[in-house]
Amino acid sequence: MDIKDSIFKFFRIDNLVNSLSGYVETRVELLKLELREEVARVVSHGLMLVVLFLLGLLFLVFFSFGLANYFNKFFNDQYAGYWIVSAIYLLLFLVLISFRSKIVRYFENHLIEQIKRKQK
Repeated sequence: MDIKDSIFKFFRIDNLVNSLSGYVETRVELLKLELREEVARVVSHGLMLVVLFLLGLLFLVFFSFGLANYFNKFFNDQYAGYWIVSAIYLLLFLVLISFRSKIVRYFENHLIEQIKRKQK
């Protein structure tokens, strides 16, 4: 038995070291599990957003065609509905471009509030 072992036994440091290393290993495993759960939660939310975006896009496309066809029949013209729907999208585009800084600020503030709520 060397001096290091005898000093560890004298001060009962060997049990303390074993307990501390076990505690650290357990904390690391717990952190890994929590990280996996958080990654799974984020990925599932991301996938749900992608699905919702695609369904919303499909709705918008088919609604646009339906509205354009309705306007075509209403005005008794072959192309007027498509021009009207295109003009509506152009107006929306111009509004978004002109107010983009306010819109970005609104979303930034909203996200900051969400992050603050999650941290509490």
